[in-house]
Amino acid sequence: MVAEEGSRMWSGKQLEESLNEPYSEGIREALDRFEYNFVITDPFLMDHPIVYASEGFLKMTGYSRGEVLGRNSRFLQGPDTDRRSVLEIREAIRRERSCQVSILNYKKDGTTFCNFFHLAPVFSKDQGRVIHFIGVQTPIQKCSLLCTSKDVENDIRKPHESNINANASNHLIYFGSCRRELCRDLGHSRLHSSFTKDDHKGRVVKHACEAKESDKQKAIAAISCVMSELAHFSKYTGKSVSDTRCDSPDRVRVSPIISSSLTIALSRIQQSFVLVDPYLHDMPIVHASNSFLQLTGYSRDEVLGKNCRILQGQDTNQEDISKIRQSIEAEQPCTVRILNHRKDGNPFSNLLHTAPVRNASGKVAFYVGVQLDVTGMEDDHSDKGMTSHMKQLGAVGAVRVAVRSLLGAGPSR
Repeated sequence: MVAEEGSRMWSGKQLEESLNEPYSEGIREALDRFEYNFVITDPFLMDHPIVYASEGFLKMTGYSRGEVLGRNSRFLQGPDTDRRSVLEIREAIRRERSCQVSILNYKKDGTTFCNFFHLAPVFSKDQGRVIHFIGVQTPIQKCSLLCTSKDVENDIRKPHESNINANASNHLIYFGSCRRELCRDLGHSRLHSSFTKDDHKGRVVKHACEAKESDKQKAIAAISCVMSELAHFSKYTGKSVSDTRCDSPDRVRVSPIISSSLTIALSRIQQSFVLVDPYLHDMPIVHASNSFLQLTGYSRDEVLGKNCRILQGQDTNQEDISKIRQSIEAEQPCTVRILNHRKDGNPFSNLLHTAPVRNASGKVAFYVGVQLDVTGMEDDHSDKGMTSHMKQLGAVGAVRVAVRSLLGAGPSR
């Protein structure tokens, strides 16, 4: 998303295309009619930015649309936002599933509000991958409590003498230096400790947010309405969407997928590269970086599921192609200077580096191909002390780290 407040990694046109391509240009006007507080985010753009923000969301947070679009939703977080809630949301994104959390967020003016956050993925029926996430925010009541480590110790020593108010104990959670949760068990109040020694010692104020059942139902209704509108408008473009993944042998064959969490990690690598799956028929491209799309002129939909030979032409040297094939068979890296072609037919000299990407168990999971346009360049030029090949090796290393950390011992077959 954005590295700094006010800066943007994506132009307005790119953010518009994120919604226009799958839903048509009328989708914004349709979504604007809803009074819900919600955003739509795109995991395929770097840093998972917001591509749509409702009027209700803007009024609730105090931001303008220009201050929100193109940014990651983390700008709503602050010092008192519970990290466990944030991690729960991240895990849901990684697993491409829905989640509901109560979380403390911050408005533009710095004031806090309790938010029941409902996240839901939007799947492409044809491709089977997540193309967007819907995030619905429902303001809820906020509870706060003054708490010190010493107070909690006294409560532990004299649980009955202190006569803790039953109503308060039902709704309040202790965080911060003591990180103790006040719970009920068989009608009795107990304190459960999860100490963190260096976690803001002496901090005395923390907040707990608790959603009512009515709040949860409002969020579910909002998700349902927004999803229904997206599904309706996706029919105009022929790119139907659903709230569940649609798996079929034909779809897997035509358009293979990788998880959105891996896509997000790979999108942070700012070089031209593709990831191909050697276990699927014809070794199709399963991920293409934005730099690759800019270099070749293709759209993402035009390359996903296709073999890299789409870049070849009649004047592409067959010996170079043979070298690449032999290196793949031997599971070894390869560097060649090969003549490729952009979508418009214009040729370019491509310094291509291919390499196997292994999972945590050491088996090849993917192959990565890093492209560099060296048209008109005779030698391996350097930029700030780094040669072209060094940059390519750096990109390969970053891809390997992302795959190993997010795939574990899968998905080699």
